[in-house]
Amino acid sequence: MHLAETQLLAPGRRTQSAVSALPEPPAQWHRVLTLLADVSLFIGTRSVWTQGASHRLPVAAVVSLCYVSILVCAVLALAVRRARSLARLDLCVLITAVTLAVCTWVMNHGGSDEAVLTTQAARELVAGRPVYGQPWPWLFGHGVALTPTVSGGYDFTYGYPPLAPLLTAPLLWLGHGGAPATAVSTGALLVGTVVLWRMLPTPWRSAATMACLGFGFLPTYGRLGYPAITALALLVPVVVRWPRIGRGGRLGPGGVARAMCLGAACAAQQLPWFLAPFLLAGIYAVRRGELGGRAATAVVLRVTGVAATVWLLINTYFVVSEPGTWVTGIALPLTQGATLHGQGLGDVSLYFTDGSDRLDCYAYASVLLAAALLALLVLFMRRLGPAATVLPWCAFYLATRSQDGYYLLMTPLWLAAAVTAPPSEFARAWQPRPRALRGPHRRAALAVTSALLVAPALVSAALAVTGTAPLHLRVAGVRRVSADAVSRLTVQVTNVDGTPLTPHFMLTTNQGSSRYWSLVRGPATVPAHRTVRMEIRPASGTYALPSRPGTRVRLRAFTATPQTLSSAYVRLTGRTDSPTHGGD
Repeated sequence: MHLAETQLLAPGRRTQSAVSALPEPPAQWHRVLTLLADVSLFIGTRSVWTQGASHRLPVAAVVSLCYVSILVCAVLALAVRRARSLARLDLCVLITAVTLAVCTWVMNHGGSDEAVLTTQAARELVAGRPVYGQPWPWLFGHGVALTPTVSGGYDFTYGYPPLAPLLTAPLLWLGHGGAPATAVSTGALLVGTVVLWRMLPTPWRSAATMACLGFGFLPTYGRLGYPAITALALLVPVVVRWPRIGRGGRLGPGGVARAMCLGAACAAQQLPWFLAPFLLAGIYAVRRGELGGRAATAVVLRVTGVAATVWLLINTYFVVSEPGTWVTGIALPLTQGATLHGQGLGDVSLYFTDGSDRLDCYAYASVLLAAALLALLVLFMRRLGPAATVLPWCAFYLATRSQDGYYLLMTPLWLAAAVTAPPSEFARAWQPRPRALRGPHRRAALAVTSALLVAPALVSAALAVTGTAPLHLRVAGVRRVSADAVSRLTVQVTNVDGTPLTPHFMLTTNQGSSRYWSLVRGPATVPAHRTVRMEIRPASGTYALPSRPGTRVRLRAFTATPQTLSSAYVRLTGRTDSPTHGGD
């Protein structure tokens, strides 16, 4: 009887053992994530293949092999049965993405204005000449964009911290233009992608491939030579599991390395300057909830000290050799007075109204919002802590320079925080609750406090948006060199403001800015409540009228003190020297 029971039960035990020995299948969301990362590699790949087929056949051949890899990976992502196999497939997708990024850089490595400035700064550094405060106007034109300022000029100088030129200097042999700088930024992006891929939990690794190299966003900025890409790569190890920095009151080798990366990132570009206070505030709140105020302060001071030491070491040569121009140089993006540009609130004054006599209020609103968001983070750390890597960039929406690059460039950090800094990391974080914010009405008090924190930024933004154009513009005469080209404009300018204004004119037919026109005849400054006539000419001598029927030409006038914008739509029609009327 006992033997029979044993024989009857044994097969069941063997079946159970065999079932438990089967490999665990991957989660369906992991398959979908791998597939999405694979699909994202299609974006922009055809244009690279087309360029390679026309100019560099070996590149086209490699891109064709990448197509094979994308297709095979798509099939396997839906067919493999083991989680380990899918993890290996994630690595294949990453390798394909890196290969495509390198091929695209080989075909397009000329760079942008930031690349040529960085490369020139590296050349000056190697030659032992000053880097900051030196205008290099010959670098611009011929497709290299200019940054116009409200003073009627352009920014021809290098205005970033020095890490990018230091890294670019050994690569100057790559050639002329911005190629050395684009090699640094593209290489930094690839290294940062690999680091993020390796640091994320296995099922999430394809998300790193997709966020960093898929869709074509960040590789494009890398090929343009943006120093912010280098800063992004250095911030990756800082942000991954950042609430654990200083756990137990000790930094350890890992914490020290992260603090060093933070300092190096701040020495590469200015965007990390805005993120650092949010991270430090979060570290303090989490550590104070764990260890108390004194130990949390010690942790934050050690992180800050290590980061500041690394930042200072990178800048030491320039601090000693050119202290004055170095200070103004690294602060240049904050002080240069660049014209309105981007996809933020400033578009109201730039495109939807005749301008504003309170452009400075956009900058004030941005600073006030950044301070308010930092205060709100501290006040609601347990709720907003997971979003600490996103909050700083919200302030740029109100700035005068609010281009989408300020958001796109740091999106991999959003992913890193979402995966490795979940709400559970902030469950015991310290949140200040003074007596006024406690009691039975604490929710109402917190709501009122939040509104009061944000109110100054909103008021400043409202002042900027509701500002009116201080100059009324009318084209009183047009001098042509042909039927489709203009050589002079006579502009009637009425100053309705109470202060004298010195306008600088440009014509635009689309988004963005164009070259300033120069004053040929008439007063440079328009007295308060007066009307004058000014004759202006294009920077190149002639201005080609838009060939597309219905294109609207907008005349803009910027002033520096105070910062204002006045604009009007104009019709450049009629005979030579004939008056034409413009307006909205």
